[in-house]
Amino acid sequence: MKLRITTEPEDSAFDLRARAELALAFEATDPPPHLYRKAQPMLSRRGFQRSVLALLLVGSGTGTVLAMRPPELVRGAIEHEYFERTLRGTFMEPAPLLQHLGLGGKQVVPGFPQLMRPCDIDGHLAYHLTTFFEKGGMVTVFAFDKAVALKEGGGWWGNVYWKVITSRDGKPLVLVAQKKQALAVAQNQFGKTSETPTPTSTPTTTPKETR
Repeated sequence: MKLRITTEPEDSAFDLRARAELALAFEATDPPPHLYRKAQPMLSRRGFQRSVLALLLVGSGTGTVLAMRPPELVRGAIEHEYFERTLRGTFMEPAPLLQHLGLGGKQVVPGFPQLMRPCDIDGHLAYHLTTFFEKGGMVTVFAFDKAVALKEGGGWWGNVYWKVITSRDGKPLVLVAQKKQALAVAQNQFGKTSETPTPTSTPTTTPKETR
């Protein structure tokens, strides 16, 4: 005969009697309904609320990006500037470049020119000028050989600032820079200036002598 060794103490007579009385005193039924956990409505669930909030944030962020998205030709200029950012040299004469930039009456390219060359942007012949301004920084200017449909505007795209301005001869220019201040300086140099009307002098009349 094997002896069963157990560490649990045996029930005493009091324990047996108390268990029997409790079993007779309470009927074995289901728990009260208020003890059950009620299912929360879908809109009140934290997980559902987080999912809706994430979708709203993604949607608003996508709408903001699309609203600020530059025109296709500007995006091509930004990509072109990125791949030729470290290129330096003069590959064309300053005179035709100044002519396309709307500065045909000048002899010197503004700033400290780093790169001057003709290039192709999305099938358009463009003239690429990268120059440095002491009070602004490095900026790249694109002028196009033929008329292009670009409206004035600007923003941030591809980790650079961009701006479309109107040259002094009425043609669109695309400015690309890593510093926003450089765009402002370049706009003052290449942009269309508002002519201040010359004030006309009003003739003065000498009062007649009264006798």
